[in-house]
Formats: sequence, C-alpha cells, structure tokens
Amino acid sequence: MNAKKRVLVFASGTKEGGGSGFQELVEYSRAGSLKGQIVGVVSNIQGGGVERRAQELGIKFVHFPKPWTAERYVEVVYPFHPDLVALSGWLKYVAGLNPRMAINIHPGPLPGFGGQDYHGHHVHEMVMEAYRRGDVKCSAVCMHFVTPVIDDGPIFFRRKVLIRPTDTPDSLGSRVNEVERAFQAYVTNRVLSGEISWDGVNRNSLVVPTGWNLVE
Repeated sequence: MNAKKRVLVFASGTKEGGGSGFQELVEYSRAGSLKGQIVGVVSNIQGGGVERRAQELGIKFVHFPKPWTAERYVEVVYPFHPDLVALSGWLKYVAGLNPRMAINIHPGPLPGFGGQDYHGHHVHEMVMEAYRRGDVKCSAVCMHFVTPVIDDGPIFFRRKVLIRPTDTPDSLGSRVNEVERAFQAYVTNRVLSGEISWDGVNRNSLVVPTGWNLVE
C-alpha cells in the first residue's frame, strides 16, 4: 500500500476562531477519504482558533509571525517535507514555495476579486458592493496553484455561490464557507492523485479532470 502523501496546511484564523477548513482536511484524512496525511498546521496567530483546533486534533502547530519572506517560508515548510502545501484561509503574502506543490482556496470570484486587497472577510464586502452595482450576480469559491503574484496562479476549480438580495457580507461569507468546506477535500484529493497538476511555469500545462467546467 502506498504511503499517504504529506500535507502541510497554512491557516490564519483569528484570536476567536477559524480553521474550519483545516479541521475538515484532518477529518477527511482520518476517515480515509483524503489521499494525504495532515502533518502540521501553520498560523500567524498564536493562541487563536487554529492553534486550539490543532491541539484538539493532535496536529503539530507552528506559529509563523512576520516577516513573511521567502527565506522564512522555506524555514517553516522544510522540516515537514510536505508533498503538498494547502493554504486554507491563509491571509499573508506567500513566497518561496514550489508552485507545483502549493494550492490556495479563495473565497471569491477569480479573476476580478483577488490580490492583496481581496482577502478574508473583505472579499465578501467587495463582492456585495459589486452585486449592488449590478456588476456580478454570484460569488464563487476558487482554488488555484500559488505563485508569487497573489491569487494569480492557474485556477483549477471554480464553484458559483448564490447571492440573495437580502444578503450581507456576513451571510454571504457563511454560504461561501459552506461551499469551501464541501469541496476543499474533494478537490485537494484530485491534486494529491495527480488528476490536477501543472508544471509550475507554463499555464498551458495545467491539467484538470475531464469534464470540469472552469467557467461555471
């Protein structure tokens, strides 16, 4: 039997909470539904929600304060020898990771709602403003490979999320989070199995499962 691939998760969370995506990955792994073992979780917040979840789950926790430089990322990641780095609500700039083995889940439509000004709850605020102007009809959950340009890596998964006229950024954010949790492990599995891949350089090398509609 092949050994499970090693997955290192980055999740910021807050002092009060966060880390639900990280916990989902751990639970799917332990249930045998994820082709990877979660070997650790990294957060920029010490004593916050992510660390508490890590303690409850028995997962090694690493506090990663600034500076978030390429050299520091390498120092944090190297001891885990991961086959995949999964950013799950990580709100800091990323550098120094192998783009072939680093993925991110983004709580808004890409392209258009990505970059340094579009992270965390702010994404839902900006999407709602665009909805009120009539610029968008839906939000989305997207997953992409990680490159030095924020949220600019090749997108390999996109799922629309309904916006209701009565929505607020909070209610929309809750619905987006539900979709993130529903699909993150499923899609991550496809990366671990090699069904989703790219060479880290040429966007045309992106491979996704047959029948996936990235325009949806």
